Amino acid sequence: MHSDILIIGGGIAGVSAAAELAPHASVILLESEGNLAHHASSRSAALYEPYYGPAPVVALSLASAEALAPFLTPRGLLLVAAEGQAAEFAAESNAFHLDKITPDHAATLFPPLDPARIRAAAHGTHASDIDTDQLLQSYAKSARAHGATLHTGHPVTALTRRPGAWTATTPRGDFTAPTLINAAGPWADEIATRAGLAPLGLTPHRRSMARIPAPDGMDPTSWPMTFGVDETWYAKPDAGALIVSPADADPTHPHDAWADDMVLAEGLARYEAMTRHSVTRLLSSWGGLRTFAPDGIPVFGPDPADPDFIWFAGQGGYGFQSAPAAARLVADTVLRRPVDPALAQALTPARFRR
Repeated sequence: MHSDILIIGGGIAGVSAAAELAPHASVILLESEGNLAHHASSRSAALYEPYYGPAPVVALSLASAEALAPFLTPRGLLLVAAEGQAAEFAAESNAFHLDKITPDHAATLFPPLDPARIRAAAHGTHASDIDTDQLLQSYAKSARAHGATLHTGHPVTALTRRPGAWTATTPRGDFTAPTLINAAGPWADEIATRAGLAPLGLTPHRRSMARIPAPDGMDPTSWPMTFGVDETWYAKPDAGALIVSPADADPTHPHDAWADDMVLAEGLARYEAMTRHSVTRLLSSWGGLRTFAPDGIPVFGPDPADPDFIWFAGQGGYGFQSAPAAARLVADTVLRRPVDPALAQALTPARFRR
């Protein structure tokens, strides 16, 4: 089967790119799992915090605000510090554009907190929940409406380069296109290797999460997402309960991730150290992967060894909040439309080949 553009990966990156490109070219997307967004994209913290991440990510996230607006619900962000974290707290509250508040005020916003254990706190209202499922389905619907074909259950077992075309081999047949977009998330380096190109050093990092009951039967619906300084833990309301994470980022290999029980226990202990309540049971736990380039900045753009191999990977934990602007940038690159040169330079894969 032939198309103008072949996308490997059916997470938020691949599906958003398909939606941006489908009105202008024929697009085929190949996803190895039986459904879209099976791995990292389905396990996101689902928060839009536009000042979270390195400078290029912040630029993309701010540029995504308008497109994300229909999928956002106000949440707010609360940062709390313990003894000895004054310098880190000042830097983080400034970076996140938060206003300093008292420990008592912090405990009214997030009632499980113990104000006696808080040395500093800051709050902002600009953070929002993202309806990630609706956003992904909106992109998929748009892509299909413009003629794109999204194939699930199609793992790419080989890639062949011939003049003017890439061929992706799957158990269900071969797919060819002049342009290939590598949106394979944790498997992006493996896809490059199969294409005969050098990997970039992208590394998946595991993140563990637990869903716990809200303490004392409280209703957490209006509580802000709450972070410990240095992102040593976070807690986020979720359908009448709380998601608590140690915010771990342990390097690993591409796989269907699960929570590390010991790391999860340590993170829950850090959460308990700032609250009035003990965690007595888990409703569920799971793990996800966040993939980073060596410098922590995403990798978008053509491979210097083959301009028809486009990287769209390494989004770390920023994929959903930057998706609209990131997909436009990649689409503009593929369609050879003007792009912000400074942003493109910051994201180029060529920075690892110099």
